[in-house]
Amino acid sequence: MYITRRTPWWEEAGALIAAQEWEAVVAADPELETVQVARASPRGQDAVWEYRYKCLAQMATHPERDTHGAWLDWREGRVVVKNPDEILLKKMREIAGLLGARVQGDDCDYFDE
Repeated sequence: MYITRRTPWWEEAGALIAAQEWEAVVAADPELETVQVARASPRGQDAVWEYRYKCLAQMATHPERDTHGAWLDWREGRVVVKNPDEILLKKMREIAGLLGARVQGDDCDYFDE
């Protein structure tokens, strides 16, 4: 699902959500936190790589955040969330309202209510 200003979300034309806007929303919301994720390298190598992206956030108050993530990932002018539950979907609607955007699914269906 996406928090987007474009219709449909994949459209190249239309307003984007700027990284600075997203960062301001995350910084102002006590339920959100910026996250840096460390992952083991592929194919069993000993090295570890980190996904350091300043626009990745997590819903810190989500009851299942440690097992299911509750990730919100800004990229290419929209916020992407994979398989949100009702708690995260409610938060997405709140964020969309702050950003003058909408919550949209893969098939261009809206989840504003």
